[in-house]
Amino acid sequence: MTAIPPILLVGFGKMGGAMLAGWRERGLAPSVAVDPMLPPAPGPEVTVVADAAAIPEGFAPAAVVLAVKPQNAAETLPIYARYAGSAVMLSIMAGRTLAGMRGLLGEGAAVVRAMPNTPAAVRQGVTVACPGPGVSAAQRDLCDTLLSAIGSVAWVQDEGLLDPVTAVSGSGPAYVFLLAELMEQAAIEQGIPADLARKLARETVAGSGALLAASAEDAAVLRKNVTSPGGTTAAALAVLMEKSAMPDALSRAIAAATARSRELAG
Repeated sequence: MTAIPPILLVGFGKMGGAMLAGWRERGLAPSVAVDPMLPPAPGPEVTVVADAAAIPEGFAPAAVVLAVKPQNAAETLPIYARYAGSAVMLSIMAGRTLAGMRGLLGEGAAVVRAMPNTPAAVRQGVTVACPGPGVSAAQRDLCDTLLSAIGSVAWVQDEGLLDPVTAVSGSGPAYVFLLAELMEQAAIEQGIPADLARKLARETVAGSGALLAASAEDAAVLRKNVTSPGGTTAAALAVLMEKSAMPDALSRAIAAATARSRELAG
């Protein structure tokens, strides 16, 4: 297991906190996290400061992880441009392009754009990353180590893929949680007690995901395996697929999220 060198984490929200926890499990060197809310330090190897001015003098991170809201990029990134000459800048901001970030950090900045998702909190995330111009093999390896601490990682050379990736996997957990929420509500409507309805919905979604992860078969095959002709599952799927309602809605939802990711580029 590769140890984690000093990191400067800008933004200590849910995703930043999940990443930091994963790094600490792998042996994080003394590092700094910046967040104006000053959350408690997660361990002795992490110093939490309110702003960039409070970063200890002489601190030299190997990577600066940009985990702030994309809407705040224009005002936040130039503050950290002083590190761009020596550290790789790893962004997990939705929508913000490599060119746009290099414009804020300096054209010589080595920037990696990545999109993880919230299962990172239980080290079951999936991240797609794209290296920008000037990113060295060592810097890419470091970013891979940082992202692998929260789940699996895939690399692409076509940055344009990051917007639909954001729509599919970055936003995807919300679609799954919505499914569990609606299943629970529907179960209650059918007379199932609320506590049992929640258990059935949550464990069915979680178990189905585990089965999907463990199986080499396509999702379509697994669906068909559950669907006996003329049975209860077939009756339910006939409603969900009526006039392509569910497939069309999901397709339009992902298209809308992709478009919004592109809008966030500024």
